[in-house]
Amino acid sequence: MRQIGHLETEEAARTFSDYLYVQGIENQIEAEKGHGWAIWIHSEEHLDKAREQLAAFRQNPADLKYEQQRLAAAKLRQEEARAEAHYAKKVKTSRQVFRSLTSQGFGPLTTALIAASIVVFVLSDLGHKVIQNVPALFITNLQGSGVDVLFRSGLADVRDGQVWRLVTPIFIHFDFLHIFFNMLWLYDLGSMVEARQGTVRLGLLVLVIAILSNLAQFAYAGPVFGGMSGVVYGLVGYIWMRGKHDPASGLFLHPWTVAMAGVWFLLCLIQVVPAANAAHAVGLAVGAAWGYLSALRRK
Repeated sequence: MRQIGHLETEEAARTFSDYLYVQGIENQIEAEKGHGWAIWIHSEEHLDKAREQLAAFRQNPADLKYEQQRLAAAKLRQEEARAEAHYAKKVKTSRQVFRSLTSQGFGPLTTALIAASIVVFVLSDLGHKVIQNVPALFITNLQGSGVDVLFRSGLADVRDGQVWRLVTPIFIHFDFLHIFFNMLWLYDLGSMVEARQGTVRLGLLVLVIAILSNLAQFAYAGPVFGGMSGVVYGLVGYIWMRGKHDPASGLFLHPWTVAMAGVWFLLCLIQVVPAANAAHAVGLAVGAAWGYLSALRRK
């Protein structure tokens, strides 16, 4: 959620808020001492359009269209209230379910990533037969098992057109604790980004961080790796930096959460816990840089 500006009076703020609401732009207003009434936009995808509308409203707040839309907004809210009351005790439609999930930040892409990881975990015999059962998901094709693993050098399979391999290692997990903690973090972090900045933004983050962290891990330790942790650390870095330097973004990590992620990073680094350390490091660096630069751009 992001603030786009202020209006002096409550009446003007409510009129403009109603206008945005009818345009399909979810928003809210809030009194701020000494500044008037702040206008907040729920989705970052609507920021540019909302700012344009605010500038137009300031030019001519008496325009008849704003009063007309205010009446339309009141009617629309009444219709929604009646619909909600009508279906309150019945099975909800898919649209209502989708709204209830996104209102809590549990959006479609976060759900899809978790579901895909679980499906792959089941197909791999709960991590016991990953090479045998899901070889197409590794960054390059593997043959054998245990320490005797053969593969073509230099990402030959990717060069041959199997570009999905740059991303799909994130869906591979080797045991229950591995997938459990990765999905727990993904649910919290992915949901936060998707709810506040949209599915497209989360998708771009996951795609870029996955590719770069996977390439780093391959270059550092070879092709036998998997897991969502590189993406998770990327989201930690992104949310941490974006929230720290751009509080209006609505993204925030408690210092204890950052500290816990840092401690786990170090434990993995010193091999107390076996992990894809290069993926962690590059994911964290890419996410933090992305968050910092995004915050600077918004200032």
